[in-house]
Amino acid sequence: MRVVFMGTPDFAVPTLEALLKSSHTVVGVVTRPDKPKGRGLRLLPPPVKAVAQAHGLPVLQPTDLKDRDFLAALQAFRADVFVVVAFLILPPEVFEMPPRGTINLHASLLPRYRGAAPIQWALLNGDKETGVTTFFIERAVDTGHILLQEKVAIGPEETFGDLHDKLASLGAGVVVRTLDLLERGQLVARPQTGKPTKAPKIRPEMARLDWTLPAEKIVNQIRGLSPVPGAFAFFRGKRVKIYRARVVEEEIGSTVLPGTIVSAEAAGSLVVKAGEKGVELLELQPEAKRKMSGADFLRGYRVKVGEQFTSNG
Repeated sequence: MRVVFMGTPDFAVPTLEALLKSSHTVVGVVTRPDKPKGRGLRLLPPPVKAVAQAHGLPVLQPTDLKDRDFLAALQAFRADVFVVVAFLILPPEVFEMPPRGTINLHASLLPRYRGAAPIQWALLNGDKETGVTTFFIERAVDTGHILLQEKVAIGPEETFGDLHDKLASLGAGVVVRTLDLLERGQLVARPQTGKPTKAPKIRPEMARLDWTLPAEKIVNQIRGLSPVPGAFAFFRGKRVKIYRARVVEEEIGSTVLPGTIVSAEAAGSLVVKAGEKGVELLELQPEAKRKMSGADFLRGYRVKVGEQFTSNG
């Protein structure tokens, strides 16, 4: 089948690469405009555009998805189907264009976690499994009929970065299988069932750690926001981002204030009191410094038991 691929970030790249290796033909790519990045604010292409250009594919970068010239160029590809991965909300003028529909890859088991940040919310909520879903796009976001789903377990220490890469790879294969079945007339679309849940965009203020919460919630917050935007607290008045942590099951005395360092062993165990239990900090990044292990942080800052991580500087 002739496919137009629509996507922008790193998450979409494995699917585009899988389509290029499949029996289907990618006839064009639609992605967002180049953005200025870095200190010099040099215009850089989105990851999907870089892959498309490397394979000599025509690329459209519209600023308005209803623009007549864009719609005409899109129609000129004469695609059978559109495939969308981590792009924009499409107007009907776009998703109703191809004769065999527009298929979206979503990084959750729909109807769970409809929205912009499904991977983060699965981790924030401490889920033990998640997955990917392909579905036909309809007017209401993430509500279309399900085509294929595949589940995957979430490891106890997996972060957003870890799970992002796992689901991107998993989703690529699911998209190709979806198109294979569609081409053979064997694809069965079914309505979404069960109670929908939302996965709204992550807000910057969600990254601030509250040490009065139970250790499990704090660790899930760290996992769900690592590496971006990065959960943070303050130590000696300076912001410290925390990228990896684990729950310490041993109970800590109720007289110890949340945020207090209760273990600062030379061997590398940096444990902070939470509302319940403790949190061992495994990977940190002090303000204006490189990432480091908990052991390196202990040695470099000569941390002492009784010092505190706080929620405010």
